[in-house]
Formats: sequence, structure tokens, C-alpha cells
Amino acid sequence: MSETNAPRLRYKTLLLFGAPGAGKGTVGKSLGAIPGFIHVACGDVFRSLDMGSSIGNTFVEYSSQGLLVPDDVSIQLWKEFIDGLVGMHRFVPERDFLILDGIPRNKAQAEIMDHYIDVQRVFHLICSDETLMIQRLRRRALKENRLDDASEEVIRRRWKVYEEDSRPVLAHYPAEKVMQVDAIASPVKVLYDILGSILETSS
Repeated sequence: MSETNAPRLRYKTLLLFGAPGAGKGTVGKSLGAIPGFIHVACGDVFRSLDMGSSIGNTFVEYSSQGLLVPDDVSIQLWKEFIDGLVGMHRFVPERDFLILDGIPRNKAQAEIMDHYIDVQRVFHLICSDETLMIQRLRRRALKENRLDDASEEVIRRRWKVYEEDSRPVLAHYPAEKVMQVDAIASPVKVLYDILGSILETSS
């Protein structure tokens, strides 16, 4: 049987969505510290690249010109990263939940990823306090020594990209699977609400 016709195990997946500064990374890392949950952020995938590999060269070819990496290449990078986790037994698909943060970034990616992931729940982190979000992003930029990212102009540009490209992905999934989460609440409360929803999904 060819690979395209062979049955494929779709990974049980929880998606974290939200504008920059909503706290996706914080929530994802907290969940990823719990046994049975594997957190994968899009940034981790790109940082793990072997730039000498064929796929790494493709990534450099686009990024060095300031071009967006094509969706199929992004998904290939993601898939190779996940395969590596499986190969190292850090992710056991039959047992673990995969928590994705920052991917899929647009509707085309979501459609491609439907072949690989079985989305159980989508958590949409909503932060209505613009000032708080800007403060969060500036603190993160300073902490990670990414001073260019501390610019309010850069922050607002990222919000615009999120609203135009990423937010519409929410409509790709059934409304009953999308949970709105108040990201202004304390990190403990946000985690408590999400875990409660996951328990409902698993029961």
C-alpha cells in the first residue's frame, strides 16, 4: 500500500490561538510541563533547523530575501520536527496530546494539517487590554534581547498580520470546538479554565 493510501494516525491536538501578547507561549509551556502534553511552538521548529540540510537551505533561501516560507515547506518543517520527537520517544501519539502554538498560521496551513492532526479543542486567548498586551510584548522582547521587537510599530504590524491571516483560521474549525479564554486573568486561572475544558473533552 502506498504511503498516500496507508491509514495515518492523526495526532490528538489542542490549538492555542491569540494575538501577539495574549500569552500563548506561557500557557503552552505550562501545559507542556504536565505529563501527557507535548507543547510545540512554531518558533521552536524553525530554531531547530539544520541549516545544512535540504529543507534548511530552502528556509534560508526564502527568509534571507525577506520572503514568507511557503505553506507546504512550513508544514514539512513542522512534520519533520514532530517525527523527530516521535523517534526520540518524547512524543507518543497514541498516548499524548500535542499542543500547538503559532501553527497553523493561515487557512491554507490548516487545510494541509488536517491530514496530520485531529483537533480536539481550540483555545482562543482574548486580551482586550491593548496597553497590557504592548507591555507584555516589550517585556518579552527585552528579556529575549530582541530589541527591534520592542517597537510599538512592530507590535502593531504583528497584530495586523494576526487579524488578516491567523484569526480567520478559527472559522476553519467547528464552533463547538472553539473555547474563548480570558487572557487577562491570572496565568493560574487561565490554565485552570483550559485544563477543565480538556478534561471535559477527554471524558
